[in-house]
Amino acid sequence: MKRTALTGLFLTAALLGSPVFAADDLCGANLQTLKDVQKSSSSNLGADSKTESDAAYEKALAQQKANDDKGCIETTTKAIAELKRIGSGSEGGTAK
Repeated sequence: MKRTALTGLFLTAALLGSPVFAADDLCGANLQTLKDVQKSSSSNLGADSKTESDAAYEKALAQQKANDDKGCIETTTKAIAELKRIGSGSEGGTAK
């Protein structure tokens, strides 16, 4: 329950704040969201989830540096959605 509440809290705050950055830098805002979630829930994420999240962050960071904003936004949005799904407890409530 603690993992779900903490992850949900950070994702909700990040997603509610995203429209503020949408016009300026959605890629950067999403990267920051992933970074914040990784720091705040690093002990709560399962090994697979943490690995996938780290890989998505690194891939999106590389896309941002290559000026591929569309790819960065797609990668980060997918990773955030996956973390939100995990945080919602839709995995059947089993802790990893």
